[in-house]
Amino acid sequence: MINLMYLVLTAMLALNVSSEILHAFKVINSSILSSNGNIKGENDKRYDAIQRQEDQPATHDRVKPYNDKAKLVKAEAEQMMAYLENWKERIIARSGGYEGEGDKKDIKAQSDIDAATKLLIENKGGDTLKQKILDLRNMMLSQVREDQRAAMEKAMPLAIVQPEKGEGNPTGDWAIGHFHMIPVMAAVTMLSKFQNDVRNSEALVLNQIADDAIQGKASFDDLAAIAVPTQSYVLAGQKVEARIMMVAYNKAVKPEVTRNAGNITKTENGIAQWESTAGGVGEQTVKGTVTVDLGSRKETKPYEFKYMVGSEGGSIQLDKMNVFYIGVDNPVTVSAAGYSLEDVSLSFPDGEVKPGAKKGQFMIRSSKPSPPTGVEVAIMARTATGTRKVGGLNVRVKYIPDPVPEVAGKAGGYVSAAIFRVQLGVNAALHNFEFDARYIVTEFTYSVIKKRSPDLIGPFKVIGPSFNQNKDVMKIQLELKPGDRVFIDDIKAKGPDGRNRNLNPLSFILT
Repeated sequence: MINLMYLVLTAMLALNVSSEILHAFKVINSSILSSNGNIKGENDKRYDAIQRQEDQPATHDRVKPYNDKAKLVKAEAEQMMAYLENWKERIIARSGGYEGEGDKKDIKAQSDIDAATKLLIENKGGDTLKQKILDLRNMMLSQVREDQRAAMEKAMPLAIVQPEKGEGNPTGDWAIGHFHMIPVMAAVTMLSKFQNDVRNSEALVLNQIADDAIQGKASFDDLAAIAVPTQSYVLAGQKVEARIMMVAYNKAVKPEVTRNAGNITKTENGIAQWESTAGGVGEQTVKGTVTVDLGSRKETKPYEFKYMVGSEGGSIQLDKMNVFYIGVDNPVTVSAAGYSLEDVSLSFPDGEVKPGAKKGQFMIRSSKPSPPTGVEVAIMARTATGTRKVGGLNVRVKYIPDPVPEVAGKAGGYVSAAIFRVQLGVNAALHNFEFDARYIVTEFTYSVIKKRSPDLIGPFKVIGPSFNQNKDVMKIQLELKPGDRVFIDDIKAKGPDGRNRNLNPLSFILT
């Protein structure tokens, strides 16, 4: 009987390890699919950029041969992506298909080791797949110049790497080395990896084609006129300047600029310099056109920019929200019209004011909560006759909110026993809070009701956030099984403001 129980326990441990491995493959597969989507997005942008160059009359004849190559690479890559996706579906279908719907849809028999072996080895599907990969690799290499192919062959991730010969694969067969007796989830992940190789190889070849298409030429992917003022807010009587340019621009091209106000003082290196003297309080608008001679044609685009002419005054911008929190640095940005930021400071009666990373930025650390009406943060400016107040803002000061206690990222409910057993302790999480404020659990009590047992084991008191602070707790933690209930009560946590908080209890049912 004891030997039989040992065999059952060994089988259960094996199943648990298998489940964790399958979960790891799912995580890897999800990451690869996300990466594939990102690479495809960047490739599509490059395809569109080459197409726009072909659509321009001045560059059509030069770019078209390269765009034809790019279109061929895209078509073959998409066909290969669909082919690999079809193999995934065939293997999944062979193993029993899916279960669940929507977000809960998942492969039914993830651990099945017969489906991939049957389709890709016994039915010789792996040989066809191998040849498809080789054909696509050779096609992609043929789209670059001969003097580039040696380097491209080494860099291209889409390749056939022969496995080493061994006891389970005496001939070093490629299909056996990749798909023999592996779970469905592992086979799907391997096919996703091949899809990633396709996308990365596509990007490698596409970038080389695009570089060849524009090599040695002044090229414009798109044209847009922009005007950049050096100041967006000035005082009456001060000089106003702006830079006006065509993007993307060429230093050899001299733009022709019109304007409805101010003067164009000089035009060099493809940039026109505009300036004026500010007059009148309020928003001012300058607009006109920029014309660039592209040789075969002239391109004209309108531009517009605005700047504000104001009088003296100061303003505060709270970089996070309209409240200060005790125990953390509250970032503040200050502006004071008519004054240098080096001469501007803040005055705050209930805390400490420190300079920030840039001029005009400050960090305020509050020491106590404010009355409901708030407390004033005053803007002070140094003048020739002394320091005076030029503005301010009423701000409420609060304690940081209570955190939420969690184990395994959950605040109670159903949790896998295998996952719960490997948790280190209780975390105090502060969700949806703008500041980097951290809480540390200082103590809690831990108790358990075993499955089919009415007796409560515990409670045991733990000092600190970790289960291993109490050897009785750690022993029980490692022995938890599905059906057990875990209760964590009397949870206390301390945050950056130094206050101890009493947190809500946790209750878990292990599955």
